[in-house]
Amino acid sequence: MKFFITGGNGFIGSHVVKKLIEQGHSVRCLLRTTSKLHRLDNLNYEVQYGDIRDKESLKQGMAGCDGVIHLASLSSWDSMTEQCSDGIIITGTQNLLEAAQDMGQLRCVYVSSAAAVNGSLQPTLHNENSSFSLTGKSYGYAIAKHRTEVLCQQFVKLGLPIVIVNPTEVYGPLDTEQVTCGTLIDFLNSNPVIVPQGGTSIVHVEDVATGIIQAWKTGKSGERYILGGENLTVKELAKLTLNIQGQQKPIFTLPRAVILTLAWLGKQLKIPMPFNPSIIPYAIRYWMMDNSKARHELGIEFRSARDVLEPTIQWLDTTWFH
Repeated sequence: MKFFITGGNGFIGSHVVKKLIEQGHSVRCLLRTTSKLHRLDNLNYEVQYGDIRDKESLKQGMAGCDGVIHLASLSSWDSMTEQCSDGIIITGTQNLLEAAQDMGQLRCVYVSSAAAVNGSLQPTLHNENSSFSLTGKSYGYAIAKHRTEVLCQQFVKLGLPIVIVNPTEVYGPLDTEQVTCGTLIDFLNSNPVIVPQGGTSIVHVEDVATGIIQAWKTGKSGERYILGGENLTVKELAKLTLNIQGQQKPIFTLPRAVILTLAWLGKQLKIPMPFNPSIIPYAIRYWMMDNSKARHELGIEFRSARDVLEPTIQWLDTTWFH
Protein backbone atom coordinates (compact mmCIF):
# COMPACT_ATOMS: atom_id res chain seq x y z
CA MET A 1 0.00 0.00 0.00
CA LYS A 2 0.98 3.63 -0.40
CA PHE A 3 0.06 6.07 2.35
CA PHE A 4 -0.16 9.86 2.38
CA ILE A 5 0.65 11.13 5.85
CA THR A 6 0.34 14.60 7.36
CA GLY A 7 2.37 15.29 10.50
CA GLY A 8 4.71 12.40 9.66
CA ASN A 9 7.70 14.26 11.06
CA GLY A 10 6.01 14.69 14.46
CA PHE A 11 6.40 12.69 17.67
CA ILE A 12 3.63 10.15 16.90
CA GLY A 13 3.81 10.53 13.10
CA SER A 14 7.47 9.52 12.84
CA HIS A 15 6.70 6.23 14.62
CA VAL A 16 3.79 5.62 12.22
CA VAL A 17 6.04 6.29 9.19
CA LYS A 18 8.73 3.92 10.53
CA LYS A 19 6.22 1.12 11.24
CA LEU A 20 4.57 1.41 7.82
CA ILE A 21 7.95 1.23 6.06
CA GLU A 22 8.93 -1.78 8.21
CA GLN A 23 5.67 -3.46 7.11
CA GLY A 24 6.64 -2.98 3.46
CA HIS A 25 4.35 -0.04 2.65
CA SER A 26 5.51 3.14 0.95
CA VAL A 27 4.93 6.54 2.52
CA ARG A 28 4.61 10.08 1.20
CA CYS A 29 4.84 12.77 3.88
CA LEU A 30 3.33 16.24 3.63
CA LEU A 31 6.11 18.56 4.83
CA ARG A 32 6.86 22.25 4.84
CA THR A 33 10.25 23.51 3.66
CA THR A 34 10.85 24.55 7.31
CA SER A 35 9.84 21.15 8.82
CA LYS A 36 12.28 19.57 11.27
CA LEU A 37 13.13 16.11 9.97
CA HIS A 38 15.45 14.69 12.67
CA ARG A 39 12.90 12.04 13.68
CA LEU A 40 12.77 10.70 10.11
CA ASP A 41 16.54 10.26 9.70
CA ASN A 42 17.51 7.11 7.76
CA LEU A 43 13.91 6.39 6.71
CA ASN A 44 13.05 5.94 3.03
CA TYR A 45 9.98 8.12 2.31
CA GLU A 46 8.72 10.49 -0.38
CA VAL A 47 8.21 14.19 0.26
CA GLN A 48 5.27 16.35 -0.81
CA TYR A 49 5.93 19.97 0.06
CA GLY A 50 2.78 21.83 1.03
CA ASP A 51 0.47 22.74 3.88
CA ILE A 52 -2.87 21.44 5.18
CA ARG A 53 -4.21 24.93 4.49
CA ASP A 54 -3.38 24.46 0.77
CA LYS A 55 -5.80 21.93 -0.75
CA GLU A 56 -3.92 21.66 -4.05
CA SER A 57 -0.77 20.42 -2.30
CA LEU A 58 -2.91 17.83 -0.47
CA LYS A 59 -4.37 16.51 -3.73
CA GLN A 60 -0.91 16.28 -5.28
CA GLY A 61 0.28 14.38 -2.21
CA MET A 62 -2.60 11.92 -2.39
CA ALA A 63 -2.14 11.13 -6.10
CA GLY A 64 -1.46 7.40 -6.46
CA CYS A 65 -2.02 6.69 -2.74
CA ASP A 66 -4.27 4.01 -1.22
CA GLY A 67 -4.87 5.66 2.13
CA VAL A 68 -4.50 8.80 4.21
CA ILE A 69 -3.39 9.20 7.83
CA HIS A 70 -3.95 12.71 9.17
CA LEU A 71 -1.78 13.53 12.18
CA ALA A 72 -0.88 17.16 11.53
CA SER A 73 -1.90 19.25 14.51
CA LEU A 74 -0.43 21.63 17.07
CA SER A 75 2.59 20.29 18.89
CA SER A 76 3.21 22.59 21.85
CA TRP A 77 1.14 23.62 24.84
CA ASP A 78 1.55 27.29 23.97
CA SER A 79 0.22 26.82 20.43
CA MET A 80 -2.66 24.69 21.77
CA THR A 81 -3.89 27.58 23.89
CA GLU A 82 -3.70 30.18 21.12
CA GLN A 83 -6.57 31.12 18.83
CA CYS A 84 -4.87 29.68 15.71
CA SER A 85 -5.94 26.16 16.70
CA ASP A 86 -9.25 26.36 14.78
CA GLY A 87 -7.53 27.18 11.48
CA ILE A 88 -4.95 24.43 11.75
CA ILE A 89 -7.20 21.77 13.28
CA ILE A 90 -10.65 22.32 11.77
CA THR A 91 -10.01 24.09 8.45
CA GLY A 92 -6.92 21.99 7.74
CA THR A 93 -8.88 18.78 8.30
CA GLN A 94 -11.76 20.00 6.11
CA ASN A 95 -9.27 20.64 3.28
CA LEU A 96 -7.76 17.20 3.75
CA LEU A 97 -11.13 15.39 3.73
CA GLU A 98 -12.30 17.30 0.65
CA ALA A 99 -9.06 16.36 -1.11
CA ALA A 100 -9.52 12.67 -0.12
CA GLN A 101 -13.05 12.86 -1.55
CA ASP A 102 -11.81 14.42 -4.80
CA MET A 103 -9.06 11.79 -5.16
CA GLY A 104 -11.52 8.88 -5.19
CA GLN A 105 -12.92 8.57 -1.66
CA LEU A 106 -9.58 7.52 -0.12
CA ARG A 107 -9.84 5.73 3.23
CA CYS A 108 -8.67 8.01 6.04
CA VAL A 109 -7.64 7.79 9.67
CA TYR A 110 -8.12 11.01 11.60
CA VAL A 111 -5.89 11.17 14.67
CA SER A 112 -7.94 13.08 17.22
CA SER A 113 -7.26 13.11 20.97
CA ALA A 114 -8.71 11.74 24.20
CA ALA A 115 -9.23 15.44 25.03
CA ALA A 116 -12.05 15.34 22.44
CA VAL A 117 -13.77 12.50 24.35
CA ASN A 118 -14.19 14.29 27.70
CA GLY A 119 -12.46 15.26 30.93
CA SER A 120 -14.32 15.35 34.23
CA LEU A 121 -13.81 16.90 37.67
CA GLN A 122 -14.45 13.51 39.32
CA PRO A 123 -12.62 10.26 38.48
CA THR A 124 -14.96 8.84 35.81
CA LEU A 125 -14.09 6.22 33.19
CA HIS A 126 -14.87 7.71 29.76
CA ASN A 127 -15.42 5.69 26.60
CA GLU A 128 -16.09 6.31 22.89
CA ASN A 129 -19.76 7.13 23.63
CA SER A 130 -19.17 9.60 26.49
CA SER A 131 -20.82 12.97 25.99
CA PHE A 132 -18.46 15.92 25.61
CA SER A 133 -19.05 18.65 28.19
CA LEU A 134 -16.01 20.97 28.03
CA THR A 135 -16.51 24.68 27.39
CA GLY A 136 -14.43 27.87 27.62
CA LYS A 137 -11.24 29.28 26.12
CA SER A 138 -8.97 27.15 28.33
CA TYR A 139 -10.20 24.05 26.51
CA GLY A 140 -9.89 25.49 22.99
CA TYR A 141 -7.73 22.59 21.80
CA ALA A 142 -10.14 19.90 23.09
CA ILE A 143 -13.14 21.76 21.63
CA ALA A 144 -11.44 22.17 18.22
CA LYS A 145 -10.58 18.45 18.15
CA HIS A 146 -14.16 17.54 19.12
CA ARG A 147 -15.62 19.82 16.44
CA THR A 148 -13.29 18.22 13.88
CA GLU A 149 -14.67 14.79 14.78
CA VAL A 150 -18.19 16.14 14.12
CA LEU A 151 -16.89 17.32 10.73
CA CYS A 152 -15.47 13.83 10.05
CA GLN A 153 -18.90 12.30 10.73
CA GLN A 154 -20.46 14.67 8.17
CA PHE A 155 -17.98 13.40 5.54
CA VAL A 156 -18.69 9.78 6.55
CA LYS A 157 -22.38 10.44 5.75
CA LEU A 158 -21.26 11.64 2.30
CA GLY A 159 -19.51 8.28 1.74
CA LEU A 160 -15.91 9.04 2.71
CA PRO A 161 -14.49 6.16 4.81
CA ILE A 162 -12.96 7.71 7.96
CA VAL A 163 -11.83 5.99 11.15
CA ILE A 164 -11.14 8.20 14.19
CA VAL A 165 -8.57 7.36 16.86
CA ASN A 166 -8.23 9.12 20.22
CA PRO A 167 -4.75 8.73 21.75
CA THR A 168 -4.52 9.50 25.47
CA GLU A 169 -1.38 11.08 27.02
CA VAL A 170 1.42 9.79 24.78
CA TYR A 171 4.91 9.13 26.17
CA GLY A 172 8.09 7.76 24.66
CA PRO A 173 11.49 8.69 23.24
CA LEU A 174 11.83 11.62 20.77
CA ASP A 175 9.25 13.89 22.48
CA THR A 176 11.60 16.79 21.75
CA GLU A 177 8.83 19.41 22.11
CA GLN A 178 8.20 18.04 25.63
CA VAL A 179 4.44 17.89 25.11
CA THR A 180 4.15 15.15 27.74
CA CYS A 181 7.68 14.46 28.99
CA GLY A 182 7.86 18.07 30.21
CA THR A 183 5.61 16.92 33.06
CA LEU A 184 8.12 14.21 34.02
CA ILE A 185 10.95 16.77 33.93
CA ASP A 186 8.92 19.01 36.29
CA PHE A 187 8.43 16.08 38.71
CA LEU A 188 12.12 15.17 38.66
CA ASN A 189 13.38 18.76 39.01
CA SER A 190 10.97 19.97 41.74
CA ASN A 191 11.32 19.53 45.48
CA PRO A 192 8.72 19.18 46.90
CA VAL A 193 6.63 17.96 43.95
CA ILE A 194 3.37 19.89 43.62
CA VAL A 195 0.51 18.09 41.81
CA PRO A 196 -3.13 18.96 41.10
CA GLN A 197 -6.17 16.78 41.69
CA GLY A 198 -6.70 15.07 38.35
CA GLY A 199 -5.74 12.01 36.39
CA THR A 200 -4.98 10.64 32.96
CA SER A 201 -4.50 7.53 30.86
CA ILE A 202 -0.92 7.14 29.64
CA VAL A 203 0.21 5.25 26.56
CA HIS A 204 3.47 4.45 24.77
CA VAL A 205 3.97 6.16 21.41
CA GLU A 206 4.64 2.82 19.67
CA ASP A 207 1.33 1.39 20.88
CA VAL A 208 -0.40 4.47 19.47
CA ALA A 209 1.40 4.09 16.12
CA THR A 210 0.34 0.41 15.98
CA GLY A 211 -3.25 1.44 16.82
CA ILE A 212 -3.35 4.07 14.07
CA ILE A 213 -2.18 1.61 11.40
CA GLN A 214 -4.53 -1.10 12.68
CA ALA A 215 -7.43 1.40 12.63
CA TRP A 216 -6.76 2.05 8.93
CA LYS A 217 -6.63 -1.68 8.21
CA THR A 218 -9.52 -3.03 10.30
CA GLY A 219 -11.32 -0.12 12.00
CA LYS A 220 -14.95 0.57 11.09
CA SER A 221 -15.69 3.77 9.20
CA GLY A 222 -17.44 6.36 11.37
CA GLU A 223 -16.20 4.73 14.60
CA ARG A 224 -13.75 6.15 17.11
CA TYR A 225 -11.20 4.13 19.06
CA ILE A 226 -9.50 5.25 22.28
CA LEU A 227 -5.78 4.40 22.20
CA GLY A 228 -4.75 4.48 25.85
CA GLY A 229 -3.08 2.40 28.54
CA GLU A 230 -3.27 2.53 32.33
CA ASN A 231 -5.24 5.22 34.17
CA LEU A 232 -3.37 7.09 36.93
CA THR A 233 -4.00 10.11 39.10
CA VAL A 234 -1.40 12.88 38.63
CA LYS A 235 -0.07 11.98 42.09
CA GLU A 236 0.36 8.31 41.06
CA LEU A 237 2.10 9.45 37.86
CA ALA A 238 4.52 11.60 39.90
CA LYS A 239 5.12 8.78 42.38
CA LEU A 240 5.91 6.25 39.64
CA THR A 241 8.23 8.74 37.87
CA LEU A 242 10.21 9.36 41.09
CA ASN A 243 10.29 5.64 41.84
CA ILE A 244 11.74 4.80 38.40
CA GLN A 245 14.42 7.47 38.83
CA GLY A 246 15.17 6.39 42.43
CA GLN A 247 14.16 9.75 43.91
CA GLN A 248 12.44 10.14 47.27
CA LYS A 249 10.70 13.48 47.66
CA PRO A 250 7.46 14.67 49.23
CA ILE A 251 4.49 15.03 46.86
CA PHE A 252 1.80 17.56 47.78
CA THR A 253 -1.64 17.72 46.13
CA LEU A 254 -2.91 21.29 45.84
CA PRO A 255 -6.66 21.97 45.76
CA ARG A 256 -8.01 23.02 42.35
CA ALA A 257 -8.79 26.60 43.36
CA VAL A 258 -5.25 27.15 44.68
CA ILE A 259 -3.46 25.70 41.64
CA LEU A 260 -5.71 27.62 39.21
CA THR A 261 -4.95 30.86 41.07
CA LEU A 262 -1.19 30.14 41.00
CA ALA A 263 -1.32 29.36 37.29
CA TRP A 264 -3.24 32.58 36.61
CA LEU A 265 -0.80 34.68 38.67
CA GLY A 266 2.17 33.02 37.01
CA LYS A 267 0.80 33.89 33.59
CA GLN A 268 -0.27 37.46 34.43
CA LEU A 269 2.84 38.45 36.38
CA LYS A 270 5.30 36.33 34.35
CA ILE A 271 6.44 34.56 37.54
CA PRO A 272 8.24 31.26 36.89
CA MET A 273 6.22 28.32 38.26
CA PRO A 274 7.28 24.67 38.74
CA PHE A 275 4.74 23.81 35.99
CA ASN A 276 3.50 25.22 32.66
CA PRO A 277 0.38 27.33 33.47
CA SER A 278 -1.20 26.40 30.08
CA ILE A 279 -1.38 22.74 31.17
CA ILE A 280 -3.29 23.40 34.40
CA PRO A 281 -6.90 23.54 33.08
CA TYR A 282 -6.26 20.07 31.61
CA ALA A 283 -4.25 18.75 34.57
CA ILE A 284 -7.03 19.45 37.11
CA ARG A 285 -9.44 17.14 35.29
CA TYR A 286 -9.65 13.36 35.05
CA TRP A 287 -9.04 11.99 31.55
CA MET A 288 -9.52 8.35 32.57
CA MET A 289 -10.28 6.26 29.48
CA ASP A 290 -11.66 2.78 28.76
CA ASN A 291 -9.50 1.12 26.07
CA SER A 292 -11.54 -2.08 25.71
CA LYS A 293 -12.98 -1.21 22.28
CA ALA A 294 -9.51 -0.75 20.73
CA ARG A 295 -8.27 -3.93 22.42
CA HIS A 296 -11.19 -6.04 21.22
CA GLU A 297 -11.83 -4.56 17.77
CA LEU A 298 -8.31 -3.57 16.71
CA GLY A 299 -6.44 -6.26 18.65
CA ILE A 300 -4.08 -3.77 20.33
CA GLU A 301 -2.28 -4.58 23.57
CA PHE A 302 -1.23 -1.58 25.63
CA ARG A 303 1.84 -1.73 27.87
CA SER A 304 1.78 -0.99 31.60
CA ALA A 305 2.39 2.51 33.02
CA ARG A 306 5.87 1.48 34.19
CA ASP A 307 6.70 0.12 30.72
CA VAL A 308 5.51 3.40 29.22
CA LEU A 309 7.56 5.63 31.53
CA GLU A 310 10.81 3.68 31.88
CA PRO A 311 12.02 4.09 28.25
CA THR A 312 10.83 7.72 28.26
CA ILE A 313 12.84 8.54 31.39
CA GLN A 314 15.82 6.59 30.02
CA TRP A 315 15.66 8.77 26.88
CA LEU A 316 15.39 11.92 29.04
CA ASP A 317 18.44 10.76 31.00
CA THR A 318 20.56 10.71 27.86
CA THR A 319 19.16 13.85 26.20
CA TRP A 320 17.79 16.26 28.81
CA PHE A 321 19.63 15.60 32.06
CA HIS A 322 23.11 15.29 30.49
